[in-house]
Amino acid sequence: MNEKKRNLQMPHTYVIIFFVILFAAVLTMFVPLGQYETKEITYMMNGEEKSRTVIDPDSFQYVTDENGNKITQTAPLFGTEDFGGQGILNYVFEGMTVGDKWGSAVGIVAFILVIGGAFGIVLKTGAVDQGILAMIERTRGAEKFLIPVLFILFSLGGAVFGMGEEAIPFAMILVPMFIAMGYDAVVGVCVTYCATQIGFGASWMNPFSLAIAQGIAEVPVLSGAGFRIVLWFLFTGIGAAFTMVYASKIKKDPKASVSYESDSVYRNEFKEDSAKADFRLGHKLILLVILATMIWTIWGVVEKGFYIPEIASQFFVMGLVSGIIAVIFKLNDMRVNDIASSFQSGAADLVGAALVVGMAQGIIIILGGTDASSPTVLNTILHGISSAMQGFPAVISAWLMYVFQTVFNFFVVSGSGQAALTMPIMAPLSDLVGVSRQTSVLAFQLGDAFSNLIVPTSGCLLGTLGVAKLEWGKWAKFQIKMQGVLFVSASIVMMIAVLIHF
Repeated sequence: MNEKKRNLQMPHTYVIIFFVILFAAVLTMFVPLGQYETKEITYMMNGEEKSRTVIDPDSFQYVTDENGNKITQTAPLFGTEDFGGQGILNYVFEGMTVGDKWGSAVGIVAFILVIGGAFGIVLKTGAVDQGILAMIERTRGAEKFLIPVLFILFSLGGAVFGMGEEAIPFAMILVPMFIAMGYDAVVGVCVTYCATQIGFGASWMNPFSLAIAQGIAEVPVLSGAGFRIVLWFLFTGIGAAFTMVYASKIKKDPKASVSYESDSVYRNEFKEDSAKADFRLGHKLILLVILATMIWTIWGVVEKGFYIPEIASQFFVMGLVSGIIAVIFKLNDMRVNDIASSFQSGAADLVGAALVVGMAQGIIIILGGTDASSPTVLNTILHGISSAMQGFPAVISAWLMYVFQTVFNFFVVSGSGQAALTMPIMAPLSDLVGVSRQTSVLAFQLGDAFSNLIVPTSGCLLGTLGVAKLEWGKWAKFQIKMQGVLFVSASIVMMIAVLIHF
């Protein structure tokens, strides 16, 4: 029996990504290179003129040789940009070093390591453990109500200011809290990261994806708010209800959890701490520092436009101040050197998650990258899928737009990046198939956001799973059910949007 269970074991996240890399490499053998021309567009947002570089939807052309034959460019087994092109076996390093400090992979990798180090200090103080135990004692019997309340708050964060990466540090606190309450890491990820993405998908005012997509589609920026607010209530309710039903099941039978084994780390910690629970003044001060940092972060994002570099530094300050308080109050007998060593061990705990983020970016590199003006396989895939969507009734076309955005999000996870690549094609295409441009924007929103909950190329998802000590394969086993519910619901919404001429 044990042997059979071992044979059916879910493959490691690294293994899954490696086989996706191989599949991408096979595509380069058969899919010809294609490219678009780009153009600059402008749109108004909050009375301010914004500009963005987008593709010209009518400019696609295959790359051909002197005889007019389409060219394919097979990814070499080994190579770099300077030596024969990006190689299959170079995907780890190349993936880790792509991008800049404001996004994947470099920015997300650094963000994960700094956040991990900062919370390594906080967790070393014992303040979080003691605070959770005290909270459980005071909310005994009512802890299930925390799930919908937190889900709604995080969904609002996603809807109002595009909360995504910011969910990672929250998960570091809430995942162990839910495990201590008798739930599992999956519940913690659902009420943090999942909730933000559901809010993101149904947002009526998100400046990072909705405003850009509407600007590109040439519809009034932040218009259609009434219908989208209704959708926010609908999808937030669906997500919260799904999470509560799952949580109730795990509460009754913890071994039914896909993360039961990995959660044992937290369960064992709380078993050890429960016998010596001692919530002191120093612990309370550290929790106040954490709360102040959360408020500071939200203020910075909303009022100042803080992003990955600033948020990471804010949490570093939180870790440093918490360590100093722990030394002063002699929490866990901490000394100055313990601040440094706990930062190191905290960052080390998340190295695996950081590596996954880089590896996932390697998939895009093998397909040629996301530059629309460069000859790539990805451009040809974009053109082929969009061309196949013509010739259907309006309701089916709108649904196919949603399916297309869902699939394409695997390749380009960035909301603004996906909008820049796809909306210049989807907007005029919607005119041809009898779908409003507002509905084409809605298809982008729902397809982009909901698939963020499962695609292994999402740095935010992998970072959140990393802090929850949850492998992507196990997460996917749970998430596929939520994806089914969201997919069916979103498909119905797309059809309704066409019927009411949204």
